[in-house]
Amino acid sequence: MSIKVVLGIDIGGTNTVFGLIDKEGKDYLVDSIPTNGNLPPDDLFKRLFIRIDELIRQAEIDFEIMGIGIGAPNANYFKKTIEYPPNLSWGYVELEEFIRKFYTQPFAVTNDANAAALGEMHYGVAKGLKDFIVITLGTGLGSGIVVNGNLVYGHDGFAGEIGHTVVFPDGRECGCGKKGCLETYVSASGIKRTVFELLSRYNYDSRFRRLSFEEFDAKMITQAALEGDKIALKAFDFTAKVLGMKLADAVAHTSPEAIILFGGLANAGELITTPTKKYMEEYLFHVFKNKVKILKSELNEGKSAVLGAAALIWHELLNK
Repeated sequence: MSIKVVLGIDIGGTNTVFGLIDKEGKDYLVDSIPTNGNLPPDDLFKRLFIRIDELIRQAEIDFEIMGIGIGAPNANYFKKTIEYPPNLSWGYVELEEFIRKFYTQPFAVTNDANAAALGEMHYGVAKGLKDFIVITLGTGLGSGIVVNGNLVYGHDGFAGEIGHTVVFPDGRECGCGKKGCLETYVSASGIKRTVFELLSRYNYDSRFRRLSFEEFDAKMITQAALEGDKIALKAFDFTAKVLGMKLADAVAHTSPEAIILFGGLANAGELITTPTKKYMEEYLFHVFKNKVKILKSELNEGKSAVLGAAALIWHELLNK
């Protein structure tokens, strides 16, 4: 008897992770290959599908692939395209031509944060919730918004870019070209920038005075905060204040049951969740106060992207 699975693919700037995932979230044959984003997309998909075929043959298991879900930067759900993704020299990519060389099954694509939201809904802490927001705190800030059990895509497929809402109009320069975007303050790279600004403002002794910008990362800031470093603690407080303020705005738009934090910076746990909740409550319109939970994702971080991509196509197949 065959095992019904979908193929989940997460295309990253460095590596592309993939796996076969069943309806309950059990994973099979999870693996990765280098993306080689400097080469044309045809190179990646050819290597990817050949590798998957090899693994299936070696496993000697009868898999029935029901569909393909893809998470990728700058992916458009409606057009099934990847459009000028950062860290990949691809330009405008129509996925249909590459996938149809190997598979005839249905496929769907969305950005990684939207995929993470569906992963949480099907396999994570959002199971059973119909209205929630997932915030991914990595190098940048991604977001996936679910309303009444469905992802919000907007009319053009690009809705939900909370990371590129403006916090300070004349603030930090963002990779997108704008100034003052939320992700320049709330992200692994954003909290590093905050530490450097705080070092110039305060005379507190701090381990970071002896390090260049390239010599530390968000994990080190978390460890320093746990050890009582005043600069690190102030950096977390400022980060949480900015995030809480913008989450209060997001709550006013969709009135979610919960906001789920995922990714590297979310691994700081209560250092980020507790003050973020406090500041969010301060900024909330009174009708929303004490109604919205802030939760940390419980998905396995190493497999979460593949689970999210798989959840995308399972969501399509199960809701036909």
